[in-house]
Amino acid sequence: MENYLLVNATSYEIRIALMENGTLVEYHLEQPREKGLVGNIYRGKVVRVLPGMQAAFVDIGLERTGFLYVDDVHITTDELENRLLSSDRERSCCSDSETVMPEPSAIHRSDTTIEDLLIEGQDVLVQICKEPIGTKGARLTCHITLPCRNLVFMPMTDHIGISRKIENEEVRQRLRQEIESLRPEGKGFIVRTVAAENATRGDLEADMEFLLLLWSDILTMAEKTPAPALVYEDLDITLRAVRDLFTPDTNQVLVDDRRTFERVLHFVDTFIPQLSSKVHHYQSEIPLFDAYGVEVEICRALEKKVWLRSGGYIVIETTEALTAIDVNTGRYVGKKDLEETLFKTNMEAVKEIAYQLRLRNIGGIIIIDFIDMEDESHREKVFLSMQEAVKKDKSRINILKLSEFGLVQMTRKRNRDNLTRMLCEPCPHCTGKGIVRSRRSVCHEIFRLVSRLAAEKKESNVILNVEPDVADMILKEESLTVVGLERETGKRFIIKPHSDLHNKKYEINWE
Repeated sequence: MENYLLVNATSYEIRIALMENGTLVEYHLEQPREKGLVGNIYRGKVVRVLPGMQAAFVDIGLERTGFLYVDDVHITTDELENRLLSSDRERSCCSDSETVMPEPSAIHRSDTTIEDLLIEGQDVLVQICKEPIGTKGARLTCHITLPCRNLVFMPMTDHIGISRKIENEEVRQRLRQEIESLRPEGKGFIVRTVAAENATRGDLEADMEFLLLLWSDILTMAEKTPAPALVYEDLDITLRAVRDLFTPDTNQVLVDDRRTFERVLHFVDTFIPQLSSKVHHYQSEIPLFDAYGVEVEICRALEKKVWLRSGGYIVIETTEALTAIDVNTGRYVGKKDLEETLFKTNMEAVKEIAYQLRLRNIGGIIIIDFIDMEDESHREKVFLSMQEAVKKDKSRINILKLSEFGLVQMTRKRNRDNLTRMLCEPCPHCTGKGIVRSRRSVCHEIFRLVSRLAAEKKESNVILNVEPDVADMILKEESLTVVGLERETGKRFIIKPHSDLHNKKYEINWE
């Protein structure tokens, strides 16, 4: 198995590629001017409480306010009791009827509303859990998490968790016992990766000590920093990738920039010294991403149509609400019968879809339109294969069974922009629609406008500045229409092609 973590670093851009068995499976991009925000901790100020949405907008010093949902608000039991008792007193003062004060033991978090937890102008310590995407501000949480190599620290939660990817029950029990004996009372930790499966007690204790000291520093900084302000900035994309993606199964980490290589090596020597021999400075004349075929895979991942080896293909269309994936047989005609052809195409598409979801980082609601199959056993096999294919994906995924229409509905957790949003922008001509007005419809729009304005104009000539293809249609296919309009309006048409005009743009001048 050939697994590589590739780091291409320049002054203007940092790109990370994870290769598994020689295939690109994850791609991360960060530009110093637009650094990722997930994991950053801020002291924010509540600017608006929305009872109808059970959420609040919080100013954290960014261009757009962050969104804090009621379930993501952390408040201690004492604070909650005081807030509820205070609000009840206020209501009782304004009511003629007697108000029954709740006993502290009767107060449950599920009974509270956003108005009980937050007020406008209040300062809150929050962490970004989802990047701002499109027109949406960052998703915030008060349930802070601080990841390290083997552990995730949850200072607000009394809980011990073990990654589901660690399947050996004996190992899970051992790790749980180790954490229980090491952790401070009331503090939560999650054993986060398969790499922790072989972690010693010393490794876990070192991670825990580092995280506790880090949290202490964050609290100190938060106390002396006025809101809104950044309190803690998470690792940059390079060190974050090394922390999260560099495992014992990785053959090499290749870094093509000397300074970045030294930073990575220092980080690895500090946290995972047993793997430091796998970190190398790439110095070949062939660019790193070219040498490992990454550039080609990225270009392929931006295409709507992805061909399968059999000759079939899938089409990936992303909208604001969801992503639709359509499976087609294409050039594949099969060998035996139609049902077998459809089944094989769908089974091949399953692997490619799982791969593309991870590579393109497609999140949210996903609808897959498999080719409809009559055989119930084939439908079941496609569904089970889909479940198996997404197991390597680190994002949380939920899949529903194939419907009678051959559709699979699934969700994939979205916490950052997908590949298309990272590398592309809407076309300035079609503004992202993928289509533009036809030349003929533009011609007819011009004719209608000229007819409406002609009676008001004293000039005898109307000059039409249009795109060359539109000009060609007016002079040829619509020439009889132009003659009729000249007779009706009493104006002479002068057509001037302009290559700098887009086909739906035009100028009408009179002289």
